[in-house]
Amino acid sequence: MTETKIKVSNLHKAFGKKVVLDGVDLEIKKGESLVVIGGSGTGKSVLIKCIQGLLTPDTGSILVDDQEVVGAARSERDSLHSKMGMLFQGGALFDSLSVWENVAFGLIENQRLSKKVAKVEAIRVLRQVGLAPDVADLSPSELSGGMQKRVGLARAIATRPEIIFFDEPTTGLDPIMADVINELIIESVKGLGATALTITHDMASARKIADKIAMLYKGKIIWYGTVKEMDKTNNEFVKQFINGCSQGPIKVEV
Repeated sequence: MTETKIKVSNLHKAFGKKVVLDGVDLEIKKGESLVVIGGSGTGKSVLIKCIQGLLTPDTGSILVDDQEVVGAARSERDSLHSKMGMLFQGGALFDSLSVWENVAFGLIENQRLSKKVAKVEAIRVLRQVGLAPDVADLSPSELSGGMQKRVGLARAIATRPEIIFFDEPTTGLDPIMADVINELIIESVKGLGATALTITHDMASARKIADKIAMLYKGKIIWYGTVKEMDKTNNEFVKQFINGCSQGPIKVEV
């Protein structure tokens, strides 16, 4: 399978004098799971927002299913968003809604399902991520961090998206719960046949869920390859990052 789902070409984005993306090139095949690694503030979140059409890059091209995202009309962006799901870093659940209403949000708002049908579907998806039906009527504040992450994942996959974005999916979780979430991500993506783009600095997570890994540094993709290739690379920037070393070419500003 070689069909390209997302193609990013020569992408630039600056905020004032701060250059965040400086000529990013990236290609993700249909059904592939790509993980973008890099330190905080390297532009990973900005890259995702540009692909989603939430931010407009200064120059460059983003094709999703051969359709140009940059400069797309509102109706085209809405059509694009209907293909996408997102698991946010902090869960980003709506406190005023119950668990099932959070999961069913896209089904009700975008797909116009009735609340009755949407609740049945939400409970089905909650089961998929290992949560019992009695969780459905709780509020997010009554859940542990790991359970909130599962609800966030359920919401991300409920509309059966073609593309799923994962923003630091294991942040704030203990190693065992992080591994549970990683397993659920793999099952969910494969179950849907979806294309996945994850941004993270959790290398255990990256190794587990990635088909390919790209490293973003100073606004550019400085390395791209498989997990096996990453562990054998001679790229000093990659070696320093994946091994968590303070010494190396990446200088930490303090």
